[in-house]
Amino acid sequence: MRQRLTLGIALGLTAFLAAACGPSPEEKAAAALEDAATAAAKAGEEIAKAGAAAASAAQQAAPGDQAAKGMEDFAKAMQGMAAAMGGASGGKVADPVSFRDLQAAFPTVSGWTMDKPKGERMTAPVAFSQTEARYKNGDQRIEVKIVDSAFNQILVAPWAMFLTAGYEKETDDGYEKSTTVSGHPGFEKWNTTRKDGELNIVVAKRFLVSVEGDQLNDVKDLHDFAAKVDFSKLAALGK
Repeated sequence: MRQRLTLGIALGLTAFLAAACGPSPEEKAAAALEDAATAAAKAGEEIAKAGAAAASAAQQAAPGDQAAKGMEDFAKAMQGMAAAMGGASGGKVADPVSFRDLQAAFPTVSGWTMDKPKGERMTAPVAFSQTEARYKNGDQRIEVKIVDSAFNQILVAPWAMFLTAGYEKETDDGYEKSTTVSGHPGFEKWNTTRKDGELNIVVAKRFLVSVEGDQLNDVKDLHDFAAKVDFSKLAALGK
């Protein structure tokens, strides 16, 4: 009886502390992983619907107008899907920020030289902006790419499987698995033979950050590099 009572008190105290302190960073990251994966999976379904709508429209148009009609209806379908899949914005698609604002998040890393970054912004049929920068350190290369999805979950869809909490795959050449970087959900890939890999991170359910490198010593090099990206600036841009 005393043992049961002690166990009951311990469980009650644990529950109280959990409620008082709130979820841990690990629990928040896991929840974010699941949310991102769920939204991306739904986006995949909407992509299929958009493709079917475009194909149907093209078949009904006159032969000479099929291509133009198909592209027009596909664009409309994509816009409608993007609005429906607004994700964290509550169904509202945002205007993508300037790619120049995204560039403010690029890291400065000792021993590495950065080439002049490139960028672009588009508003239709799917709104987004992106920028990328290449870094060199001897024979080592790392490229950082930042995309503002503007809450269009269609852009996150290709990452759906990898973002699933607990996802892991191993081969003779390397592995891929879900992970977190500075508290943000993502996934990593590493090729042990070629010594190259990538880290992909979702920030504020909106910004997609990719860090890819080759001729590296270890996957830790990617994590060290990614940790220097200014995620707080990206999160602030999304508010």
